[in-house]
Amino acid sequence: MPSPAPTTVSRGENIQRVRDGLGMLTAAAMRRLDEEVPWYRQLPAEDRSYVGLVAQSGINAFVSWFADPTQTPHGVGEMFAAAPPELTRSISLQHTLQLVRIMVDVVESHSDQIAAPGYERELREAVLRYSREVAFSAAEVYARAAEVRGAWDARLEALVVDALLRGDDDDSIRSRVSALGWSGRGQALVVVGEATSKLDDVRTAELRRVARRAAGDALVGIHGDRLVLVLGGEGDLVAAATSLLGRFGPGPVVIGGVVPDVSAAARSARAALAGLAAAPAWPQAPRPVLADDLLPERVLIGDATARRTLVTQAYRPLQEATGSVLETLSAYLGTGRSLEAAARRLYVHPNTVRYRLRKVSEITGWDPLDARESFVLQMALALGQLDRAERP
Repeated sequence: MPSPAPTTVSRGENIQRVRDGLGMLTAAAMRRLDEEVPWYRQLPAEDRSYVGLVAQSGINAFVSWFADPTQTPHGVGEMFAAAPPELTRSISLQHTLQLVRIMVDVVESHSDQIAAPGYERELREAVLRYSREVAFSAAEVYARAAEVRGAWDARLEALVVDALLRGDDDDSIRSRVSALGWSGRGQALVVVGEATSKLDDVRTAELRRVARRAAGDALVGIHGDRLVLVLGGEGDLVAAATSLLGRFGPGPVVIGGVVPDVSAAARSARAALAGLAAAPAWPQAPRPVLADDLLPERVLIGDATARRTLVTQAYRPLQEATGSVLETLSAYLGTGRSLEAAARRLYVHPNTVRYRLRKVSEITGWDPLDARESFVLQMALALGQLDRAERP
């Protein structure tokens, strides 16, 4: 007796069989995720549920497209819209593509069970084609998220730099820079100088990357014609700032003082800005120049911090020292920086004057025998004497 002829299955019936297997495919995909993907198991419960929605939406979209493959795949972008944009911060693009690969593997491995006899190859080829569209869609979603995040980060970075230049030094600075990826390790300082005319958004982003390689942490701000860099890290920040000198335009570049962390960077910013304003008074200044090396010039433009620093670090220690060092320094500066003239005024040997001036250098860190540093000390003496005269 001849065997019965095989039953012919239409494509429509095959599509229905694929639809009927939707629940099985989704469940299998979620099992694979839980068993094979460590990052999925480490996600918070809410994010895991969103990943499940993405997987289910992807399989749903494939089934809809499989019903009419002549049309442009639809629902591909929508599958990622099932989850909030914040999900792109929890899972990376690489993780998303891993999710796509698992979905493809699941459909392929179950094709013999789902597809009607004779349609297995068609189903496997369809899912491979569709997976390519999903991969492109995922890249597009992450690109949009990166663009939005980049625009937001740029605005937040500008607000942080503005706050530092205004002198804000509260804890809100720390939380804001954390949102920008600031690690918070080590100290911080601020560098200011003239910006180059070619510093557009692309070059600013490139400068930020270079600065982070040099220092560890970096913020970049453009304020009119000024470029402001906030650097942080555990290494030599002054050396890092110096290595970025070529990124500034012509003119002085001033490095503010090193502070314990970014929340105190407003102090460094104030010193750097004051130094930039005062730098023209010292045409021979090095480039870059430390803000603390411009203390006399900063005093001339009314910087009260520079005035206090000179009195505190130079005049008062000399005033409290023994051995007539303050009197000797005053005589040396008042006689045209002549050892012999100072010795005659003090009725001592020139070697005694020389010895006392070495003591001045040890006490203050500024050498009276150096032309520039003697000017710093002369300014400190003048300020200290004014303070004495003003006290009742």
